[in-house]
Amino acid sequence: MNGGPRALALPAFALLLVSGVLGVQLANGGGSFEPLRPADPCAARTVTSQAGGIDGLTERLVLLGLDGAACRLHVSREALTLELAQPGPRSDAEVAALRAGLLDAVRRMKDDGTLPPASALVDEALDSSDLNAFLEAAIRALPDSVIDSALKTDDVLTRTIDALDLRALLADVDDQQELNTQLTTAVTQAVKDSLAARLRDLL
Repeated sequence: MNGGPRALALPAFALLLVSGVLGVQLANGGGSFEPLRPADPCAARTVTSQAGGIDGLTERLVLLGLDGAACRLHVSREALTLELAQPGPRSDAEVAALRAGLLDAVRRMKDDGTLPPASALVDEALDSSDLNAFLEAAIRALPDSVIDSALKTDDVLTRTIDALDLRALLADVDDQQELNTQLTTAVTQAVKDSLAARLRDLL
C-alpha cells in the first residue's frame, strides 16, 4: 500500500483548511447569505470601454441606453436584457423605452463631456465607406475645425438612433450576450454610414 501516514495526512489537512475558511466566513457574517441586489438603472454610473473610436463610443452608448430603458420600464437592467433576449416580438413599450434610453445616453455623454468630436471619428468612418478615392482624400484633407463646426457628434448619434429599426434588430436576438453585441454592431455601422454621408455633403 502506497503513501502510508502521508496519504492520510493530506485529506486531514484539506479538511482543516476548509474548516478554517468556513470559520472566517461565519465570523464575518457569511452564515446569512443574501443575493446581491441588481444595480438601480436610474442611478448615474460611469461606463467605460476597452475599445476606442466608434466601437468604444457605441458600446458605452448601448450600455447607458439599456440603463435608461430599464429605468423607464421600472425594471433592473438585468431583467430588461433577459426579457429582450427572449424569442418573440417586442412590445411597443420596450422598443420606445430602448430608443428613448439611447437618446438619453447621447444627451448624458454630451453633458459630461465624454462625446468625442466628429473629427476624431472621421478616419474610421471613411475606412469602411464606399466613397470614391478622390472624394475620400478630399474629406481627409479638411481641417478638424471645419468638420467639427459642420458636424456635431451628438447630432450624428441622434439621427442614427432615430433611423434605427430597433424592432427588427431585436427580433433577431436570442440570448443576452447577443443582445449587446447586435445592438453595438448595428449602432456602430449606422454611425459610420451616417458620418460618411454627412461628410460627403460637406464638399
